[in-house]
This record gives sequence, structure tokens and C-alpha cells, in this order.
Amino acid sequence: MYEFVRGPLALISFAIFFIGIIVRVVWYVKGLDWRLDRVAYLEKADYGIRGALKSIFHWILPLNHTTANHPIFMGATYLFHICLLTAPLLLMAHVMLIEESWGISWPTIPDTIADYMTLAVIAAGGFFFARRLVLPHVKILTTGSDFLILFIALAPFITGFIAYHQLMGYKLWLIVHILAGEIMLIAIPFTKLSHFVLFFCSRAQIGMDYGIKRGGQKGRGVAW
Repeated sequence: MYEFVRGPLALISFAIFFIGIIVRVVWYVKGLDWRLDRVAYLEKADYGIRGALKSIFHWILPLNHTTANHPIFMGATYLFHICLLTAPLLLMAHVMLIEESWGISWPTIPDTIADYMTLAVIAAGGFFFARRLVLPHVKILTTGSDFLILFIALAPFITGFIAYHQLMGYKLWLIVHILAGEIMLIAIPFTKLSHFVLFFCSRAQIGMDYGIKRGGQKGRGVAW
């Protein structure tokens, strides 16, 4: 079972993930009406690129009005996303598996730091779960799929923490951990988890639009 989930099933999961993400991005771009203001987009492409970059960096860095108005929520959000992306990518055990399978590797972080990042993801996920249950304006917009998606995102970290610390049967939880990670990879293109890529697409689109239509007017920029 271990060899299957680590080998063929892992390859299938990564294939679905990468192909699915590419398809989602292509659909997003094709869904835009490029016929509108085509001349402006061609003539002011430099303003568009600058506008896209400005929009992305403005919203990806904790220096916007949303962060100022909701510091606890945004702090948990930044911590969750940073640790969720960094810990799996830089964990020594993961990099070693990739090197064994595909012959590529990159720098890693100490297991202790990855362990703290794992706990941070779990804690932030618990905060998001409680927030959806407690706050009326969030609860009314929450559906069962929101809880399922949150569970899918947290499962690899919970199972990985149990397996690493050998709190229960190591071999079983290692297999469950790998399966949880593969389920998350497969789910990303088909669920709201795809926002980790589509966020950049939408912010770039809005920034490009502002940059071309308004950013080219000196002294009359837009507050994003």
C-alpha cells in the first residue's frame, strides 16, 4: 500500500494537479473579453504590466486597508498561507522523497521549524473553523463545502504531525498522511483551493485594467 500511494498514485495526483491548474488558468484568460479596448491594451502594455504588478504586491503584502481593519483575521490568514506553502515545500523528508523519485532537490528547513509551522497551520485552521461557526455574518455565508475544503487543507498537516511524532501507528499514519496530501492536490483545481493561483490572475487583471485606463494619467492614479 505504501509503495502504491508513494509511487503511481502520487504521479497521478501531481498530474491532475498541474494539468488542472493549467486548465483553470486558461479558462480564466479565455473568459476575459479581450475585444474591449484592444487598441488601448496594445498601445499601453507597459502601463498594464506595471499596474498588474502593483495590484498583486499591494494585496499580497500586509500593507492594505483590509489588514488594518481586521488585524487578527488577516494575521491568521497570512500565517496560515505562508506556513501551508513553506512547510511542505521545504520539509527535508519531502525534498528527499522528490530527490529519490525525480533527481531534483532544493534547500530545506530544520524539522523543528517545520513542526512549528505545522502547528501554526492547524491553529489557524481551527481559528477559521470557529470563526465560521461563531460570527453571524460569516456563518450565514458558510456551506458544508467550506468546512470540507478546510478539512482537506488541514488533513495533511494533522496526519503529518501524528506520523512525525509517532503518536500512534507510524506506518498507518504515514500512509494516511500521503493520501491526505494527494487528495488535496487533486482537489485544488476543482475547488476554492484553486484561489492560490486564480488570486494572481484576478489581481493582475484588475491592476492591468486600472494601469492602462487610469495609471497612464500622471497625478491621477487610483487608490487600490
